[in-house]
Amino acid sequence: MKYAAAALLIAATPALAAAPVQNFSTSLGTVRITPIYHAAAMIQLGRDIIYIDPAKPAKIDGLAPADLILITDIHGDHMDPADIAALSKNGTTIIAPAAVQKTVTTARVLANGESTRWHDWKITAVPMYNVTHLQPSGAPYHDKGRGNGYVLNYGGKNFYFAGDTEGTPEMRALKDIDVAFIPMNLPYTMTPAEAADAVKAFHPRVAIPYHYKGQDIEAFKKALEGTGIEVRLLDWYAQ
Repeated sequence: MKYAAAALLIAATPALAAAPVQNFSTSLGTVRITPIYHAAAMIQLGRDIIYIDPAKPAKIDGLAPADLILITDIHGDHMDPADIAALSKNGTTIIAPAAVQKTVTTARVLANGESTRWHDWKITAVPMYNVTHLQPSGAPYHDKGRGNGYVLNYGGKNFYFAGDTEGTPEMRALKDIDVAFIPMNLPYTMTPAEAADAVKAFHPRVAIPYHYKGQDIEAFKKALEGTGIEVRLLDWYAQ
């Protein structure tokens, strides 16, 4: 399987810009997004702590407990029941697709296309799946309807975490995305060129590669030159 192991055995990425914490102003305050590892990130707004896909080998020792945890899919580099438990406290909310809830039974299910509210956040589940990159058997690495990408709306800003996906019609149809976190690794998602093509279609204000180990993310940035999209290259693999 992938899955956690295979994604981590790919060759090392080039040195990237420091300052991993990204600050984004909204009408309700500054949202701080910190890369943790691979597809895992922490979002902070005031006292709210949100994690997306905390999973090994991400180092979570010493991290603040979660108020909300979002899980995108069942693969081991996205869903780690031990890390979810370690980051949970009394009152932690977990939101995930139904396939995840079969293992993480305390999760609240959010299906593709559905939205929910948590505190001042609106959370919308976006389909994430393969279109052309398939397993040798012909089956997709990610079935349509199984996993969720998420659009998080807060204070008038939209933050999109795409999850494990190609540039699906649903991604390409997104509107008013301020910050997009986009995967690019083969054979599970897409190439940097394919990722750039998808990003051009929905034109976020800022695009940030994640879930990219071993890929040429500089090529992604170059492909978006002249589009008006700001590309930020962050090191998601420094631990």
